Amino acid sequence: MSRAAEPLHRALGLTDDELEEIRRVLGREPNHLELALYGVMWSEHCSYKSSRIHLRRLPTEGSHVLVGPGENAGVIDAGDGIAVAIRIESHNHPSAIEPYQGAATGVGGILRDVFTMGARPLAVMDPLFFGDLADARQRWLVEGVVAGISGYGNSVGVPTVGGELTFDDCYATNPLVNVLCAGAMPVERLVLGVASGVGNLAVLLGSSTGRDGIGGVSVLASAGFAGDDGAVSLDDAKRPSVQVGDPYEEKRLIEACLALLDGGHVVGIQDLGGAGIVCATSETAARGGVGMDVDVTAIALREPGMQPYEIMTSESQERMLAIITPESWPAVSALCAKWEVRATVVGHVVAPIPDANGTLVGMLRVRRGLDGEVLAEVPASSLAHEAPLYDRARRRPANLDALRADDPSDEPVGSANDDLLDLLVDPAWVYRQYDSQLFLNTVVGPGRDAALLRLAGPGLPHSERGIALSTDSNPRWCALDPRAGTALTVAEGVANLACVGASAKAVVNCLNFGNPEHPEVMWQLSEAIDGMAEACDALGLPVVGGNVSLYNESGGHDIDPTPVVGLLGVVDSLVAPPPGWDWTTGDALVLVGSRHAAGPDAFPLGGSRWATRRGRRGGRVPPFDATLLRATFAFVTGEVARVCAGVTSDVTAVHDVGGGGLAGALAEMAASTGVGVTILDLEGHAELFSEFPGRFVVTTSDLRAFSERARGAGVAIVHLGDVGGDRLVLANYVNLSVSQVAARRGAALTTALALRA
Repeated sequence: MSRAAEPLHRALGLTDDELEEIRRVLGREPNHLELALYGVMWSEHCSYKSSRIHLRRLPTEGSHVLVGPGENAGVIDAGDGIAVAIRIESHNHPSAIEPYQGAATGVGGILRDVFTMGARPLAVMDPLFFGDLADARQRWLVEGVVAGISGYGNSVGVPTVGGELTFDDCYATNPLVNVLCAGAMPVERLVLGVASGVGNLAVLLGSSTGRDGIGGVSVLASAGFAGDDGAVSLDDAKRPSVQVGDPYEEKRLIEACLALLDGGHVVGIQDLGGAGIVCATSETAARGGVGMDVDVTAIALREPGMQPYEIMTSESQERMLAIITPESWPAVSALCAKWEVRATVVGHVVAPIPDANGTLVGMLRVRRGLDGEVLAEVPASSLAHEAPLYDRARRRPANLDALRADDPSDEPVGSANDDLLDLLVDPAWVYRQYDSQLFLNTVVGPGRDAALLRLAGPGLPHSERGIALSTDSNPRWCALDPRAGTALTVAEGVANLACVGASAKAVVNCLNFGNPEHPEVMWQLSEAIDGMAEACDALGLPVVGGNVSLYNESGGHDIDPTPVVGLLGVVDSLVAPPPGWDWTTGDALVLVGSRHAAGPDAFPLGGSRWATRRGRRGGRVPPFDATLLRATFAFVTGEVARVCAGVTSDVTAVHDVGGGGLAGALAEMAASTGVGVTILDLEGHAELFSEFPGRFVVTTSDLRAFSERARGAGVAIVHLGDVGGDRLVLANYVNLSVSQVAARRGAALTTALALRA
């Protein structure tokens, strides 16, 4: 069937069954505007119709959780009268089409998710995934995405303090751009996106509404890209669906909204992200159990001739919806004028009406004039909360057993010197584009295990506490075993927080997967969620929010399962920086944690970077061993927290053993300090490059005292060697000058970006 002859509901992404459900809800035939509203709100991106049934299995409660999933951001009580909001989102499909604006508006959207809760955004992190940099298009994507993040974040005045950088062929046509934001507020300033009070006004704040972003993430992220043989379709028709950002408008909007909240002028507030005005109005009305009338003629437009469906579904950026009392309007108008932020009354809250069964239903009415012609009338909850729920078919991949049986431990080892140098990549080129020191709260910035910030800012109560942030993923593990791989990824995040002395308090997730209509993809997603639930239950962590990004496929080829786990931790007393990686000559080098992985393989290479670089993507990942992990994490956290509290300690450096294994961790520390280390004995080549969480490299100036504390905590340690000299000597396997290691690590990424096709 040609596009011209395609029924309207299908062109809007609705199935025939969904059209029948809309007819049932309305009791009549929907008009074209109503179909457009359902098309964006029932999209995969907005409704989570393929994932909600599985997300319910995640633990979401905790004594310190103030707001869990379902609001714009999760919120925890961090102590001292301070609440911390955190959220992670994806802007994958828009960034594949327009990398600069796709990434920039991803930052803008995540900032609004946080300050709509009443929190001032304090930090951004950016997990990024691309294909091989030997390809010119990948270099264009990397440079565009990084420029978009830096251009927006630096201009709006929020530091980018960390993230991830992953290169793999599976992302060649589907780059992933995930963005995390955390912010803080006095507990009493917390506000929710709820409309209430019949007669209250709906006020649109911020930018005018244009055609940029119509069907943006709500549509782009709800279908795969066309194209065969790995060629992504980038036709011009998709470009208007990418939003255009204005960070200076966003900065004014942040200040205006926080001033409105401080003044007590706002009943409820909601950002306009995916699906634009229809999303904000229907969600706030549905949460409050009320109706809302919206006047499309009152909405400020930046383009002439816009139709009601364009106005209601546009995802133009830098806009918020505030619910206020009529008496507050003069003060709201004056405050917005002070900050040069447009404020327009575009609707009002109306009472719910009884349906045919006598049940009160809040209706969203789109009108031409506040009391004029009704262009659309639908139950708000049917848009916001009652999208179809699909339990899609799940099937274990047929090749999984063969893949797991292809153990890379039989791979010829070659030169460990060359192997190590081949793995070294310093992401400094990326994070040097970002200002990580805005607000001057950043204690540990990009490039280390986790970011660490003082919990301070305008309007916050005085506190010596700090917050730590980490984002982690391991698609190599998750391709082999999405359940164990995701559980281990959660553990990796907790380990990173431990390195800066932070106790993990909450998890957010961005679940990046392929086409949910492929049963193998749904099996991967379901298994990953169960693995996350298992790890969070075992480690006492609530999941306070997240995002699901599906249809990351091109030409029928799905990305590897890529759950990104964001961790928020708290340091109770942050008066001194943590040890970091800066070991010194004479320190004893200690491996903390179990030297061997649980399970049959002491040093598994399945899913390791070493094996992947050799084209070996098979093998097995180690099981998740909560008992060992809990004890080790608690010990390391306590050791580093003592340093942060200003207590004299013999611990001089701490680093998690993560990607690249033991050899990678030691090489990073040597390159960072310019000082070498000598290890006399290792159990084999695999110990250098095996990757499993729960191990830390720690250096100490008093080995005996440190060993006694570890023994008292029931944590295993091994004295591997001593720090000193100008060479990295790892038993009989690696012998490299520190300068060579540092030069290779520092040049790897910039050299790749400078390649010419």
